[in-house]
Amino acid sequence: MAAPTPAPAPPSSEPRRTFLGRLSLPERNYLANALRTETVGGVILLIAAVAALVWANTFGSSYAAVSDFHFGPGSLGLNLSVEHWAADGLLAVFFFVAGVELKRELVAGELRDPKAAALPVVAALCGMAVPAVVYTLVAVTGGGSTGGWAVPTATDIAFALAVLAVIGTSLPNALRAFLLTLAVVDDLFAILIIAVFFTETINFMALIGAFIGLAVFYLLLRKNVRGWYIYVPLALVIWGLMYNSGIHATIAGVAMGLMLRCTRRDGEAHSPGEHIEHLIRPLSAGVAVPLFALFAAGVSLSGGALAGVFTRPETLGVVLGLVVGKAIGIFGGTWLATRFTKAELNKDLAWADVFAVASLAGIGFTVSLLIGELAFVGDEDMINQIKAAVLLGSLTAAVLSCVLLRLRVRRYRALHEEEERDEDEDGVPDVYEQDDPEYHLRMAAIYEKKAAEHRRLAQLAGAASVKPDSPA
Repeated sequence: MAAPTPAPAPPSSEPRRTFLGRLSLPERNYLANALRTETVGGVILLIAAVAALVWANTFGSSYAAVSDFHFGPGSLGLNLSVEHWAADGLLAVFFFVAGVELKRELVAGELRDPKAAALPVVAALCGMAVPAVVYTLVAVTGGGSTGGWAVPTATDIAFALAVLAVIGTSLPNALRAFLLTLAVVDDLFAILIIAVFFTETINFMALIGAFIGLAVFYLLLRKNVRGWYIYVPLALVIWGLMYNSGIHATIAGVAMGLMLRCTRRDGEAHSPGEHIEHLIRPLSAGVAVPLFALFAAGVSLSGGALAGVFTRPETLGVVLGLVVGKAIGIFGGTWLATRFTKAELNKDLAWADVFAVASLAGIGFTVSLLIGELAFVGDEDMINQIKAAVLLGSLTAAVLSCVLLRLRVRRYRALHEEEERDEDEDGVPDVYEQDDPEYHLRMAAIYEKKAAEHRRLAQLAGAASVKPDSPA
């Protein structure tokens, strides 16, 4: 008697995850709304940066006079220059939006699943660590200061999206989402770097006051208290106390952003965090960041200044960190993470696409300029040199990424059109409705209508062909 056939063993490993796969419909809609605002803001940012360069290199004395003009209540320690208000005040709005974005990603977005979050987190960390190492190696080899190691670690999402808008690349949604998630994680670690490494002295009384203000802010949110006239004055008080504590004031913006609720309850079309982000994002992208750029990017770009970027180890380290370090760090980190997280690349994309996005992340404008000012505070000549290096490195990364993205533009356009096709015109792309019977019934009705029209046209054509004066 034959022995019974043993039952097949259950699979010993879980299925491989798809890296850069199709986004869920809610994520796709959120991404479209967020990137639309950021892209417009990025174009305004480009204009502001160019305006700053033109102003500083044609009417340098007036640019310096406006940047150094002081105003504000001196009794509260807030008699600051225009440049200082832009860096510490307006960028707090930018970091507030970054805090809300991070909170949403953690509770409802790509970072809510630890396994899915591993890839962008590892990529972002490697994309910050490798540029820092590149800078440090160049600075040490050339006998320069290692104080600017953090300058090339940041990615400017608005500037990167503006580059995409200018070159007209229809980047697939998955690659755009990966870039945005990278930038969100990047912002988080940039904030930590600013808080930990660029805080020299602390006024504990002011810091305790800021923490009390944040606690009140949190309690009001949890009690569902509403009214901008409550939160805006409280936010200003928290910001002022944080500034006087010695910790960079933008940290207050991040902290308040992280406190907002970003999960939806029954009957809510949008969570409070999403609603407030929708209101504040245009202010951040269209006003706060461009004004910061206007008073931070105005550096002399004479031939000697540009040549000096490649002769000083600090500035050369910034350029190489942004152009080489970012691309290698993000690409290498992503590739390694896929090897150890059982993830496989979307079959519609290639690793060359990941490298192109990694090179695009080398645009480190806004936060890099801010960290450059903090790293070399008091040394105006070095700060100007570092700013020139950031501009040159970001421009080089932008040109490199444009070339790489243009090589695959036809493929991107085809994928983007497939993702956005909506033949039944119900406002939902067809790729998200393949399991919906109603969608197929609607499409059947559409095709039947088209078929009936073609039959009618065929009958007309046939009738015309049998007329006596018709050609033989």
